[in-house]
Amino acid sequence: MALEVTLVSAEAEVWAGEASLVVAKTTEGEIGFMQGHEPVLSILSEGQVRITQADGTKIVADARDGFVSMEGSVLTIVAGHAQLVD
Repeated sequence: MALEVTLVSAEAEVWAGEASLVVAKTTEGEIGFMQGHEPVLSILSEGQVRITQADGTKIVADARDGFVSMEGSVLTIVAGHAQLVD
């Protein structure tokens, strides 16, 4: 079972889908999220959110000013500003 991920900014949904691994920079440092991770609510620091899909495709977004919430198999990243990086 994959992790259900939603990355939203104040303007719009930036990315949503299933992932095997998501790494986000928080005020406690970088946290890697996978299926089965314990519940987390943390402040998002400015930096990159790196998403690895089940097929190995990598997605990178710059994000800042928000929070990260992990509950069950759902990871939600809410940012004041976020955009995908080529």
